[in-house]
Amino acid sequence: MLHVNHISFSYSNEKPVLQNVNFTLQKGEHLCVMGESGCGKSTLLKAIYGLIDLDSGSLFWNDTPILGPAYHLIPGMPFFKYVAQDFELMPFTSVSDNIGHFLSRSEPEETKKRTQELLEVIDMTSFAKEKVKTLSGGQQQRVAIARALALEPELLLLDEPFSQIDNLKKNVLRRMLFSYLKDKNIACIVATHDSNDALSFADKMVVIQNNKIIANGSPQDIYKNPKSKYVASFFDDINEVIIEDSKELLYPHQIKIVANSALKATVLNTYFKGTYWLIEASLNNQIVYINHDKEVAKQKIVSLNVDRSIKV
Repeated sequence: MLHVNHISFSYSNEKPVLQNVNFTLQKGEHLCVMGESGCGKSTLLKAIYGLIDLDSGSLFWNDTPILGPAYHLIPGMPFFKYVAQDFELMPFTSVSDNIGHFLSRSEPEETKKRTQELLEVIDMTSFAKEKVKTLSGGQQQRVAIARALALEPELLLLDEPFSQIDNLKKNVLRRMLFSYLKDKNIACIVATHDSNDALSFADKMVVIQNNKIIANGSPQDIYKNPKSKYVASFFDDINEVIIEDSKELLYPHQIKIVANSALKATVLNTYFKGTYWLIEASLNNQIVYINHDKEVAKQKIVSLNVDRSIKV
């Protein structure tokens, strides 16, 4: 339903912020856009919402062109909702009033029911009567998401939607929000640098580097077959090492400490990660990171076994 056709954009004829970006998104699909800060993720969402005028290319939602401020007095597509990193809430009114702001005043019972439903989605039922100005940044972020969902948009655009939310609430909110969107068949694009937003919940993923898409596919395929260290680094620590004259990309779980092998490394540091230890070691004067089930003493010589299934 969404067609992003080779779009490019720059601010005031400066260096391009988006270059030849091209992809499609079907109804109800979830897309995760990943990249480092300044790569163009936020600008892409603004372009799709209709907040900027493109230098070249085109955007369509079905057969409807998505046009920017040069064509619309009030920019933005009415059947989309965009949640930016500044939330634009009403600080002196309650959480419930913010969520129900765009709902019908002529059907108070339906508005109340809908507001309650969305309070449950963002896990903030107990804060319904609290004024927004008293909330934390993470709580305000959750309210902004619920408010965007009030009229059930066809496409929801989220810019770093969980950036201010603590890990405990973040994990719960992810599950509840993306399940709700799937139930309602609402398409979603999430701009993020957190791979957890992609691996568990996205149907598609694109990675942007230097304002261009450098990877486009399913999160599983991109994870298993990263095209570069940059792409792989969004998922985990990544080892780019030379082994037997071959340059390889290896995640820490692909390097195993074994009883004996020809490949030897010296342990430099160990980091407790809860369910495992991350071992930092020197392999032929190269730093490597290894997942292991127990702590290993510094300066110990260990034998390694490598899974060579991922290569540059």
